[in-house]
Amino acid sequence: ISDQKPLGCWSVKHGQVLTCPVVCNFETHEYIAVHDDKVLRIWKNEDINLDKAFKATLSADVYRIHSLPNGGPLVLFKGGGVRTLDVLLEAPQQEIENVISDEVIRWSGAFMEGQQPVLIFATEKDGDFFVYVQKPKLSGLHKYKLEQQESSKPLCFTAHMKNQTVTLLCLYSNDSVYKVLIPLQQDTDEEEQILSKSLLLNLSVSGSVLKGTSLVVLDKDHVAVLGSLAAPGKEPRECLTIWNTKFQTLQTSKELPLGTSGQLWCYEEKFFLTHGKVLTVIMYKCETSSLAAAVGKLKDSQTPDVSSFVNWNTLEDEELVVSLQSQESVALKSESRMNLRSKRSTVAKGQPENLPVEQLLLNLKDASTHVLENELRKLMSRAPTPDLQATIGCVVTALTDRCKRNPKYYPQNFLLQIVETRDLSYSLCPDLMAVALERKDVLLLQICLERFPDIPEEMTYACLKAFLSLSEAHLQNTDVNLDSVICYIDVESDDKEFKTEILENGFNAELDQDMCDTKIPKETQSKGDGEFCPVGLQKAALLNAVLHSAYTETFLLPHLKNLPAQQAILFLRYLYYLYVKCSEKVNTTLPGIRSPTINQIMDWMCLLLDAHFTVMVMLPEAKELLSNLHKFVRRQVRFYSELNKIEGSLRELQRLNHLRDSQTYSIEVLEII
Repeated sequence: ISDQKPLGCWSVKHGQVLTCPVVCNFETHEYIAVHDDKVLRIWKNEDINLDKAFKATLSADVYRIHSLPNGGPLVLFKGGGVRTLDVLLEAPQQEIENVISDEVIRWSGAFMEGQQPVLIFATEKDGDFFVYVQKPKLSGLHKYKLEQQESSKPLCFTAHMKNQTVTLLCLYSNDSVYKVLIPLQQDTDEEEQILSKSLLLNLSVSGSVLKGTSLVVLDKDHVAVLGSLAAPGKEPRECLTIWNTKFQTLQTSKELPLGTSGQLWCYEEKFFLTHGKVLTVIMYKCETSSLAAAVGKLKDSQTPDVSSFVNWNTLEDEELVVSLQSQESVALKSESRMNLRSKRSTVAKGQPENLPVEQLLLNLKDASTHVLENELRKLMSRAPTPDLQATIGCVVTALTDRCKRNPKYYPQNFLLQIVETRDLSYSLCPDLMAVALERKDVLLLQICLERFPDIPEEMTYACLKAFLSLSEAHLQNTDVNLDSVICYIDVESDDKEFKTEILENGFNAELDQDMCDTKIPKETQSKGDGEFCPVGLQKAALLNAVLHSAYTETFLLPHLKNLPAQQAILFLRYLYYLYVKCSEKVNTTLPGIRSPTINQIMDWMCLLLDAHFTVMVMLPEAKELLSNLHKFVRRQVRFYSELNKIEGSLRELQRLNHLRDSQTYSIEVLEII
C-alpha cells in the first residue's frame, strides 16, 4: 500500500456500477461482488476478465454482503431478507421476502455466535430507528426500536458481541456516543421492543468538540472516532482520535491535514482510512486500561508513553528511528541528562530480554558496530511473535540508518543473511535497496528483486539502469547468483562470446528473407542478434532478476522512457536473445532456477519498444536488431498459423486413439487434408 502498487485489478463494463463493497470468501478464497444491485459476480485472484467470471442474476436488490471467517458469506437484501451464499446460489431467482416496509437500511454487521452466523442491521423510517437481529440458519428474526433522542439522531453505528450479547454503539449528532445492549437469547414473542440506551462518551475536550463521522471499537475500553475537531475561534480540523470509554478521556489524536472521506476501518490492530488521495494504514496497540494510562501519568519505564499508543509514523512518512526518538523525548523529558547517559552506558552490557523493540533500537543508536550487530542478532533469534516481521523490518532500518550516517559501514553479509532467511518486503525496509544501490551491492539487489513482492517501479528502473551501466570487467569480480543463466548460456573458451545453436522452430531463415522489406547485408547476417548473448553471465543474471520483479505498466513506462538509448538497445538485444532461446523449446521454457518466462520476456520487450520505438527507428545501430526481431516474430506467427491448420486433424487423431481397442492389432492410414 505504501508503494501504491496494484496487485490485481478488475473492471465492470461501461455503464455497469458496483453497488456494494466487494468481499473475500475466506473458505474458497474467492471475491464476491454485486453490480447493478442484482448481478452477483464471483471470481478468483488468477482470473483476469471480470466479464468472464461466474454470474448470477438475483430476484431482489442486494444491500451488502458480509463474509465471516467460519460462517461463510451472508447476503443482506434491501428488503431485509438474508440468505447464506450457498443457499442463494442453489436457486438465484428464489423469492426474497420483504422484512422491512418503507424503511431504509442505514448500517449492517455480522458476527458468529458459536457456530451460528448472526446478522444485525439498523433501519430508519420517518426519523425513527429500528434494529433487526437475524439468524439465517435458524430462521430467527427479532425487531427492536431505538429509544428516541431529542433534537439528535444517529449518524453511524458499530457493534461487537460478547457472551451472547451484542453491544451496539451509536454516534449521535449531539457529539456523543451511546451504548445499546441487545440480548441474542429472547424468550418473548413480542413483535417490537424498545431498546434503551446509555451515554458512553462525550466527544469534547478542553472546549473543543469532535464532530464525528465514523466510529470503530478497538477493545472493551477504547474506541476510535474519525471526525472534525472544532475549537472556538479556529478552523475545524479533521482528526483521528482514540478515546478511553472507561475513564472518559481522549487517549491520543492525530490531525489529518489532507482531508479524509469520513470513513474509517479497523482490522487486526490496523486502521485503514483515506488521507488525501491515498489509502493509509496505521498500526496501533491497546494497552491495559488504567487511570494512570488514561491521563498519561504512567511511570513504569517498560510501558510506552501515551504518544506511542499509535504508530503515527505511517502518516508522517518519517524514518522509524526518528519517530521513536521524538516519542522517547516525550516519555523521558523529566529525566536528567545523567540518567540518559547512564542508560547509554548500559548498552555494552547487553539489553534485557523483555525490552521493547523501539527502546532497544534507541539504546543501540550510538553503540559500537560489534555490539549493534550482536544485539540485533539476539533480537531476531527471539521466539516468533505476531509482529516478528515488523521487528525484522526495524532491524534492517536500524542497519541502513547507520550505513547512511557512516559511509564506511556496510554489513553486507548480515543484510544478505536477513534478506535470504526472512520473508521481508520492500515496504518493511524501504531504505535497504537505496543503500545497496549507493554501495553497488548487486548481489543484494538481485536477491531483493527476486524476493520482494512490492518494489516500486522507480526502484526497479533504477536497478535496471545500474545493471546496464556496469562494465563486464567490473562484474567479472563481483558475486552474483548465476542459477538463472548457467543452464542456457554457453561460455566459450575465450570468455568473450556467449553463443547458442538456433533451431527457429523448423524454419530456415534463408527461406524467409522476403518476410521483411528491410534488406541486411549478408556479412552482417552471419551473426544475428539472437545467436549470441550480448551480455556476460553476471549481467544476464542481474537482468533476469529485473524481469522477475512485479510492476504495473502505467507506473513503469514513464521511467523506462528515461533509459539512455544505448542501454535500451542492449537490453532489447538481450530480451531478443532470450526470446529466441525460449522458442527453441517445445514448451517455451528456459532451464534453470528463476529463469525468465516467455510471458515476462514478451511483456518487457513490448514495454521497451513502447518507451523507445521512435528513438530506435532513428538509430542506425538499432536497424538490424529491429529487422531481425520483425522477421523472427513473423516466422513465429507463420509457424503457429500452420499448427492451427492441422489442429482439427490432431484432435481427431487423439479421439481415434481413445476409441481404439488396445487388444487388437491394426494398421491405419490417416490422410491429413
